[in-house]
Amino acid sequence: MRSVGAGLVAASLLLVSPVIRAPAIAQIDSREGIALQNEIYQLRQELRGLEGQVAQGGGAAAGGAPAYAPPPQSSASGDLVAQLLTRVDALEEQVRELRGRIDETQNELQRQGADLGKRIDDLAFQVGQGGAGAAAGGTPRSAEPGPAARSEAPAAPPPPAPNPPQRPVKRTPELTLQEGNAALARRDYAAAEADAREVLANRTSPRAYDAQLLLARSLSGQRQYAQAAIAYDDAYNRSRKGAHAQDALLGLAESLTAINEKKAACDTLNRLRAEFPQPHAEVRARMASTAQRAGCR
Repeated sequence: MRSVGAGLVAASLLLVSPVIRAPAIAQIDSREGIALQNEIYQLRQELRGLEGQVAQGGGAAAGGAPAYAPPPQSSASGDLVAQLLTRVDALEEQVRELRGRIDETQNELQRQGADLGKRIDDLAFQVGQGGAGAAAGGTPRSAEPGPAARSEAPAAPPPPAPNPPQRPVKRTPELTLQEGNAALARRDYAAAEADAREVLANRTSPRAYDAQLLLARSLSGQRQYAQAAIAYDDAYNRSRKGAHAQDALLGLAESLTAINEKKAACDTLNRLRAEFPQPHAEVRARMASTAQRAGCR
């Protein structure tokens, strides 16, 4: 009976091992998943303890003790193994259900991300077309004066000799960003935008990530919400787990809400909740107000 019990324990351990690995493969980070992992760990410890008890019983038999176990102890071991196997089956089913829900959530997030990316591309195209139209419809060049007008005009005095050009003081990206954030704080959004673009002009600047968020905020302050949405999206894509990722996603949702792209705004808030389950307090408060304005369910 002890050899049978040892076999049952070994079989149950084989059943537990894939269950233990499954949450790691599915990357379960929810509270439910963590609790399930703890329960599986405790179950594995119980099975190991039972295996040790059976092994000790077998060793005693090899040392000259009676080769049979008392029936009550054997029956209790068999019942315990059966209970543990039943728990393994139940936990395995819970893991499968949890992995299924995770797959559904990931698929939904991928779909929302694709829709959001397409909408951002459409906004970028619309903004580009608007800029091209404004350039084409600019003020026409004034006509040159005719020969008579040129002959009647008095000769202009020669211009004074220009002063030698002053060599501009080169600002570091850190100083430029400092001045840009100060301009943003005093609501001088045009100056903040200029400072942000100055840093971004150097594509290899290590402060380009910070400058991208400054640009997005300055455009939002000027109520250029379509361009701000594009800038926030660029800031998020520069570093999706960076220090400004939460602010970038929230700013994107707020900008989309301002231009009445409410579905895209709600999708952005869903992504923010999924990627940052515990956002900063300020971000969490603004998320609630943005979701209310966008009518998110």
